Amino acid sequence: MGKKLLITEKPSVAMEFSKAIGENAQRKNGYLESQNWIITWCVGHLVTMSYPDKYNENLKFWRLDTLPFIPKEWKYEVIPAVENQFNIVKGLMQREDVEVIYNAGDSGREGEYIQRLVFMMANPNPKAEMKRVWIDSQTEEEIRRGIKEAKSLSEYDSLSDSAYLRAKEDYLIGINFSRMLTIIYGRRLAKEIEQDKASISVGRVMTCVLGMVVNREREIRNFKKKAYYKIEGNFENISAEWKVTESSKMLQSPQLYNDTGFNKEEDAKNFILYLKDKEAIVEEVKKSKQKEKAPMLFNLAEIQNECTKRFKIKPDETLEIVQNLYEKKLVTYPRTDARVLSTAIAKVITNNLNGIANGYKNSEIHTLIGKMKNEKYSTNLIKTKYVNDKKITDHYAIIPTGKGYENLDKLPEIQKNVYELIVRRFLAIFFPPAEYSKLSITIDVEGEKFFANAKQCISKGYLEVWKKSTNTSQNVENNEEDKINTKLKKGDKLEVKNYEIKQSETTPPTRYNSGTMVLAMENAGKLIEDETLREQIKGAGIGTSATRAEIIKKLEKIQYIAINNKTQIITPTKKGEYIFDIIKMSMPDLLNPKLTASWEKGLDMVAKKEIKAEEFMSKLTAYINQKFDKLVIRNYFF
Repeated sequence: MGKKLLITEKPSVAMEFSKAIGENAQRKNGYLESQNWIITWCVGHLVTMSYPDKYNENLKFWRLDTLPFIPKEWKYEVIPAVENQFNIVKGLMQREDVEVIYNAGDSGREGEYIQRLVFMMANPNPKAEMKRVWIDSQTEEEIRRGIKEAKSLSEYDSLSDSAYLRAKEDYLIGINFSRMLTIIYGRRLAKEIEQDKASISVGRVMTCVLGMVVNREREIRNFKKKAYYKIEGNFENISAEWKVTESSKMLQSPQLYNDTGFNKEEDAKNFILYLKDKEAIVEEVKKSKQKEKAPMLFNLAEIQNECTKRFKIKPDETLEIVQNLYEKKLVTYPRTDARVLSTAIAKVITNNLNGIANGYKNSEIHTLIGKMKNEKYSTNLIKTKYVNDKKITDHYAIIPTGKGYENLDKLPEIQKNVYELIVRRFLAIFFPPAEYSKLSITIDVEGEKFFANAKQCISKGYLEVWKKSTNTSQNVENNEEDKINTKLKKGDKLEVKNYEIKQSETTPPTRYNSGTMVLAMENAGKLIEDETLREQIKGAGIGTSATRAEIIKKLEKIQYIAINNKTQIITPTKKGEYIFDIIKMSMPDLLNPKLTASWEKGLDMVAKKEIKAEEFMSKLTAYINQKFDKLVIRNYFF
């Protein structure tokens, strides 16, 4: 009987697969072998794309007349530092006793790419059947399921096509435009930043992110504060704010800055004089109840943003932590864009809950799960907003597996904190909505309206488990309604104590921090603070969940941006701003998030078989040629 060969992404994952398979495998040089199985591993990338000089030695020199460089046949090579492991994997793949070869790389586009390069270069045994293992967590049950249900490798060919195209696109844009801009503007840049020489590094995603940072910084720099003046009325026990309405004599007045304030203090004072001795009457008293459901589950961008906010750590650190939790079997696959669960996982979700309850003994988490059981909170999520198969491409949201608790105590404190964050976000969806009582009062002063509002939490619901911030209390106990005389009713006449002028100032936009930058990248350059709105409009972003943190890290490493270690606030460097100006002058569309997002959408369409790889490649080639024609002509003749 022939052997089955399984290739994982790294040694630690191979060990987990070996445990799950359950055969007593012997450790050999670069692989494990048992009676029926051989398990080996990559160590990150084993194969890479060749640089231009491997096609032609003259391409080692950066010259305009050799650009753009677009190979007809692509060359790849084994990375020298990991050649030994590649040869081990290659030898195993070529063994005649191997009947089935399982690609068990990371279950995502980049994981597929790493393995496909190896498959391409290794010339595996042609008689062997090729299969793909696709898993959502590294628990033993999920690994066994993944192997049992492994599909033919060809089922993932479109994902592989998309992965190859992503690499080719980044290679062509990076090499061609970096060389061209350095040749044309490099000396000018070196002089500006006071160095002997300087190169300009351009990237499909990286340059777009630099543009977002510089544009925001310049908006802040050019911002001019403006004061405007609001009017507050004090009526018996109520303070209410004036706002222009249809009945106001100030409607569409040029004296107004906005519908609540005046441009000049003098005009506000005159308006108060106009209000003097006018009668104040309660026009409306409106009480209402509001329910607020728990937020959606974490995807990678959301957990990265949350960890930046709470723990002041960078997105790449968060990814490393969540990846470690995944490898320790504590959470599901981290590199996901989905914030919902699949119907299949929702049907067995009590397994996760029971596992968490058993793992977290003598703790607040255990008590909260006990409350869920005692008060019979429903665990049926099928018809809720948290389950939606249509919103899942490769993987569902990041949730606790309910396993791996033997590893929890050994984790560093920050990893335990991040894990608890994921647990709380998960448990919150089973708790009832938070409930608020809202009170709105409208006061009429002869056609001029004053408004007072208050909100009080009357039932914590999910807020018991998910606190919105670690630094501030929820204020759920505060009874804001006490500030307003709730015995008021429509038609009541009120004594006017006085009218006050309150000065306000316009505020500049806020800088990105490393967490909000990831969110803005996910939403194609838009920083949407409101979480519900973010979920509704989410489309093709800039980069992918697997690469966004790395892009930010690279921009910092090449000194185009600076990140404050304490606050995580991002600012551009002098070098970054100068490079931004060069790109804006020469090829501004590279700075456009919509263009970058449209390329990402194209890759997604290839993966979903909506367009062919050849169509994407021909559009990319045409784009590069068109840019070169324009730029070279402009720089030589104008």
